[in-house]
Parts: sequence; structure tokens; C-alpha cells
Amino acid sequence: MNLDKYFVKGELIPAIVQEESTGEVLMLAYMNRESLKKTLETGFTWFYSRSRQELWNKGATSGHVQRVVSIHGDCDDDTLLVKVVQTGAACHTGNHSCFFNKIV
Repeated sequence: MNLDKYFVKGELIPAIVQEESTGEVLMLAYMNRESLKKTLETGFTWFYSRSRQELWNKGATSGHVQRVVSIHGDCDDDTLLVKVVQTGAACHTGNHSCFFNKIV
């Protein structure tokens, strides 16, 4: 599979992570070529940390892993939708989703 089309606009691509069973959006993270490749190879999510400038495997420390069910690219090939089976909390705060701060 040629992954290059997802990195034409930049080295990082946003990845929206959604719980497959409920449709709930769990988090947004970024992937580079290597993390996308590792995700495809292992079946578990890998991301690129912009602050630490390194790859990270979601749940490697906490045990709150994300098993990948499917990955779709958007119409412009510049965003990914990653549907997962989430074990435990997706958010580092302990919340199931990172989107718990209601504004309106």
C-alpha cells in the first residue's frame, strides 16, 4: 500500500480516533509515515508526539490500548478516521474520551 498520498501536504496527518461500537470520538492525534506503518503492521494505534518528537504506542504504559478495526482517509487524503475497540480510557486524564469539556 502506498502511504505517500497522505503525506503530500506535510509530514504529519491528523488522525481522529472513534470508538467503533458507539461512534463516540475518543481523541485526535497525529501520525507520520512510520506511526501509520506501525499501526497497520501491529493492528494497534501508534502516533507521533509533537511535543516529545517521538513515536508512541497508545496504551503501552497505561494498558488502555486501541485495537484498530478500520482506517479511512478523507476525500482530500489529509485526515484519517481510525475506528478502534478501546480498552479503558482513551484520555490521559482518565476520561473515556478526550472530548469531555462542553462549551455550549
